[in-house]
Amino acid sequence: MRLRPLLGAATGAALLLLTGATAAPATAAPAPHDAVTVESVGRITADGTVTLSGTYRCQSSTGPVFVSSSVSQGASTTRYGIGGTRAVCDGAKHRWVNTGRPTPGALVPGAAHVEATLMELRTFGGLPLPHFHAVQGRAITLTRA
Repeated sequence: MRLRPLLGAATGAALLLLTGATAAPATAAPAPHDAVTVESVGRITADGTVTLSGTYRCQSSTGPVFVSSSVSQGASTTRYGIGGTRAVCDGAKHRWVNTGRPTPGALVPGAAHVEATLMELRTFGGLPLPHFHAVQGRAITLTRA
């Protein structure tokens, strides 16, 4: 079992709980010069490992910035987090690639929906809270790798 994805998921869940418990607002409107894209094709291996990719651009940050991604299929409302990439906010366009293995059998080759988020952790009153630079949702195709 890999510890890093579990720690990332736990940290994300804790941040979501903290966001709802604090009066400090997390900025929801992305900056007009920041962007994240999702490529139209993702890969899935025989063991269920999913690889998603795209590009991002952000101008500046005061805290660490990440590109996170999640995927769902069919009518299910369940979204599976697929990795996370540390982002560099220097105004240049960069490529991101996230890889993860959700619950075995949860995803199969075919149509899927991906959401990618460019998110910064900014400190408000000593707590790291999310600041969203950009979000994109896109229908893609998962192909067998």
